[in-house]
Parts: sequence; structure tokens; C-alpha cells
Amino acid sequence: MLAATVALLVLAARAAVADAPDQGLEWVPLLESGVNDLVFAALAIWFLYSVPERLQRAGLLDLLHRLRSMAHIVDMHQPPRTPSACARRSARPSAASRWTSRPTSLEHYLDYCSEALSLIGKAAALCAEESRDAIVLDTVSTVETLTVSLERKIWQKISILNDGRGPSGAA
Repeated sequence: MLAATVALLVLAARAAVADAPDQGLEWVPLLESGVNDLVFAALAIWFLYSVPERLQRAGLLDLLHRLRSMAHIVDMHQPPRTPSACARRSARPSAASRWTSRPTSLEHYLDYCSEALSLIGKAAALCAEESRDAIVLDTVSTVETLTVSLERKIWQKISILNDGRGPSGAA
């Protein structure tokens, strides 16, 4: 693109010198056209130069969106599995919640959820390793902040669960 622009400018300059206008004001439209051509050529070169960066940004933002969605999915499974629900468990828990009706099982489940959120945050941080794009870095920071705050909520539940079991650790 740059070589084509230079070649066209050289050809235009030769034609302008060969067909030189007699008066100075007749050069103004030629100069204006030359400046416009240079500006448009520079914009085209900048656009083509930035295409790979924009494609990389789009791919990373798509990946980060999926990671954010995964973090929210892990969080959506938390409300029915709380220490208070475990304390007031019914005599016949449903099949879906049977394995989290015991305090130790619930603690393990919450710990696994915390680990999953940690891995999601680390995967988001790996996206920042390949990019210097401000939008990508800001999105990575947002996903990491989200996962850390969700982990904090889970660890509060684990702490409440452990406080409810008492010093002996049995419910």
C-alpha cells in the first residue's frame, strides 16, 4: 500500500511538472488533491496495520466474556447451598441437594466452587499476558475482581458453617 502510494505520487509529480500551469494559483487544486491522497493513504495504512490488533482484541474479549459467564454460573449455584439451609435441612432432602445437606459435604462443595473461581480468575489473567490493549486489560481486571469477590462470599459461608459446628467440628 505504501509502495503504491509513493509510485502514484511520483507519477503525479512528473505529470504536474510536464504540464506545469502558467499561474501560481492553478497549483492549489493539485496540491489539495495531493494532500487529500496522502491523508487517505495514511488512514488506509493505519487501518490495515491495526487489523491484527483488533482481531486479537475481539478474540480475547470473547474469551473473557465466557470466563465472566462461567464465574456467574458458579455463583448461581450458591444460593440454595447455604449454611442456614444446611442447619434447617429437612428429613428428606431432594436428590439434587442430598450430597450438600451435611456440613462437611457442603464445606467441600463450597471449597471446590472457590477453587473453580480461582481458576477462572487465573485464566483471565493469562489473557493479559498476550495483550497490551487497555480495553482487554480493564476487562481482565474486572473479571479478576468479580472472581475474588465471589470467592470472598464463599469463604464467608465456609466460615459461618465452621462457626456453626462449634469448637469440636461436629454438627
